Amino acid sequence: MFNFRVSAVLKRELRERIMTKSFIISTLALPLIMVLIFGFQYLMLSMEGDAGTKIFIASEIDGVTEGLREEFAQRSWVKNGDYTITYQTMSGVDFEKYLEQHKSDVLSGKVTGIMFVPAAVLQDKKISYYSKSTRNLNLEEKISRVINRVFIDNYFKDKNISSQDIRYARINVNFNTFKITKDEGIKKESGGNLALAYIFSFLLYISLLMMGGMVMNSVIEEKTNRVCEVILSSVSARELMTGKILGSALTGLLQMVVWLTPILVVIGFKLPVLPVGLVIQISTWQVLYFLLNFFIGLLTFVGLYATVGAIFNTPQEAQGAVAPLMMLIVIPFLITISLIKNPTNTLAEVASMIPFASIIVMPARMTLIDVPLWQFLLSFAINVGTILALFPFAGKIYRIGILRTGKKPQLKEVVKWLKMTH
Repeated sequence: MFNFRVSAVLKRELRERIMTKSFIISTLALPLIMVLIFGFQYLMLSMEGDAGTKIFIASEIDGVTEGLREEFAQRSWVKNGDYTITYQTMSGVDFEKYLEQHKSDVLSGKVTGIMFVPAAVLQDKKISYYSKSTRNLNLEEKISRVINRVFIDNYFKDKNISSQDIRYARINVNFNTFKITKDEGIKKESGGNLALAYIFSFLLYISLLMMGGMVMNSVIEEKTNRVCEVILSSVSARELMTGKILGSALTGLLQMVVWLTPILVVIGFKLPVLPVGLVIQISTWQVLYFLLNFFIGLLTFVGLYATVGAIFNTPQEAQGAVAPLMMLIVIPFLITISLIKNPTNTLAEVASMIPFASIIVMPARMTLIDVPLWQFLLSFAINVGTILALFPFAGKIYRIGILRTGKKPQLKEVVKWLKMTH
């Protein structure tokens, strides 16, 4: 029930949260932190760290040896000295002796790896690579394309095939993807919405955890300092809880709007800060749904965190009880990562329509695929139903626990609180 007393608590919560340095700093700092995180990841990926790589390649076929020498010599990472590659034609028996003699060079780091190309490679394309680290993906990606190019040239050399046909055989398939929707028809995809899905999921994940933890600590602090007893002399426990939850939820919503604004400005005005060719498609109603869904999620989790805070006397005591709540946020976030491989996978579809998980998974899904209207409505109804089902119990625990101090309550005692009629 919303009345003037709830309104007074609501105003107090908004004033104490919004007009604080911590709120302003966290609101402005998160976009900067995200830029730094993504920038650091990009920097790490661009810093290949393979300078000084030394590889010895032995081949049983003279044509392959010379072909590898010519192809590798044209690569920039060989020209600038990052890779040093030596070549030699030898039989399999001689290679076994060479490997035995130079095994110590690999172990000492003088040589990064030793590769053997057998004569049968023109039938099965199987080669052997010996190194201390056999899963160097960066190295494999660089040299495998060059090696395959040489194998193709040698395989078709005596088969009366034109160089144009060979060039075509080397080309990989290039997928141009197009998204089909009922409202907007067919539009070319560029991977931009995949990035947007990750950003939405990350913002929801961070905000729910942050706001939940903030409210729990606030309730514990008021309980420990006996401030709540003073407040409860003027309002009921239900009114105090309602005002606190609404105030925290509105604070989180305002923070999310601030975080989303620069993203939406960049998308809406097509500012030249995105990579060339990266297109992000999102409609106004999707943004509104995201904010409404987030507000409902805040009401749900902030209420649960406030309930946990009312049960315990210190944040340390509350850690064990808050872990399951964190899993209700962490697991859906991990499910959204599976959308990267397959946006239509069954797990994500089901998770987007079950309590708690739908708060994070549905916004990610809607940016990647055309979600049917009935699934939106079902997800919304389930989230609202979850609030209506949980809050009578949460309110009873909060009403009793907020005035309880002293010994840490056990689970069976909390269950007894639920059975109390007054």
